[in-house]
Amino acid sequence: MKQGVDGDLRRMKILWIKAGGLVPFDTGGKIRSYQILRGLADDHEVTFFTFYAAHANDAHGDLERIFAHVECIPLPLPARSGIAETLHYARHIVSPLPYTMAKYYHPEVRTRLNRLVQSRDYDVIVCDFIYPAGILPWDHPCPKVLFTHNVEALIWKRHFQVATNPVWKAICWREYRKMARAEMTYLQKSDHVLAVSATDRDFFARYVDPAKITVIPTGVDLDYFSPAPDEEREDAIVFTGSMDWMANEDGVRFFVRDILPRIRREVPGAAFWVVGRNPSAHVRALDNREAGVRVTGTVDDIRPYLNRGSVYVVPLRVGSGTRLKIFEAMATGKAIVSTTIGAEGLPVTHQENILLADDPDEFAGRVISLLRDRGRRRALGRASRQLVEERYSWKAAARHCETILTTLVGKPETRPAELQMTTLSTSRC
Repeated sequence: MKQGVDGDLRRMKILWIKAGGLVPFDTGGKIRSYQILRGLADDHEVTFFTFYAAHANDAHGDLERIFAHVECIPLPLPARSGIAETLHYARHIVSPLPYTMAKYYHPEVRTRLNRLVQSRDYDVIVCDFIYPAGILPWDHPCPKVLFTHNVEALIWKRHFQVATNPVWKAICWREYRKMARAEMTYLQKSDHVLAVSATDRDFFARYVDPAKITVIPTGVDLDYFSPAPDEEREDAIVFTGSMDWMANEDGVRFFVRDILPRIRREVPGAAFWVVGRNPSAHVRALDNREAGVRVTGTVDDIRPYLNRGSVYVVPLRVGSGTRLKIFEAMATGKAIVSTTIGAEGLPVTHQENILLADDPDEFAGRVISLLRDRGRRRALGRASRQLVEERYSWKAAARHCETILTTLVGKPETRPAELQMTTLSTSRC
């Protein structure tokens, strides 16, 4: 923690700003943010400010038991992939910011954030994901940290590269260009940048001094996710993930169209389980139309589905950052087949604790070989579990983040020059 004037350790006052909400814990980004926030809240005064699409059974009020102060703003945002969202997108088309940022910037959000910042004395402000950056109080006299979970522009570029619909392709290109400008702008405005992989760090280092970027390791709850080999079902292939994230939907449709038929020609009984919230109409239709496909929709607990899988697959063609789903599957001792992009940024080794393949024939062949070889599946699963046991826990990730923030808060050179004398004498910003 930060040193006070009397030499005693003092709690930091942290303002953590997040668009999209924090609960339920149904995306990798939410899980990562929550686990790190929970660790910080044990020793520091955390104010959590969030704004998100209004929804039924909103549980954000429960966070008041964890954080010192919570401000939640549900917004009347349109549902994804409907006419209302198309019209909402059209109203923001002239914005210099990408739609995925601009859609959140209601006047109430700006007003309440400004009021909060003016009423409290924070030591550090954390911008969780790029999305809140357009309304962050960048002129406030304390360090600002941008916590990046992905290279968002790269995700849109990859969507553009794989898109076939000309209208969607044009939208992806537009979002990519706007997001690239936004990321460069706010990376440079930030006093420090947190990345989730060395791959992302190296990408951001094109725009800012690498010394300004630190990698926060991905973690996994090793008690919650644990092996259950007796629950495995022969020929069951499993994918888990939020199905309202476009990269996951693209990966599932790619697997069903280009990979699963190749597998079922060799293993006719193979079944592909798609487990995750809010599947689109396109994905839901696969459950009835495609042989061997099972789409669950939202489930209370993904572990029974993870456990039943003989092979866990990550057929992503679009993405950035790191996939928590892989660490969860590794913690349950699953044999995993992934694309290179799916495993990007994770400390995995092909043939040692994961199998990698990008070509549909090669991907299918690796899945088939594992379905036919229980010994090989179990060996990969044991190696996966061992890796995360030895090196990756959420407690370690939270401690690493705490070290970065306390170091940054203690550096007078991160503040405006006219405030440095006050900072040195009072240890506050």
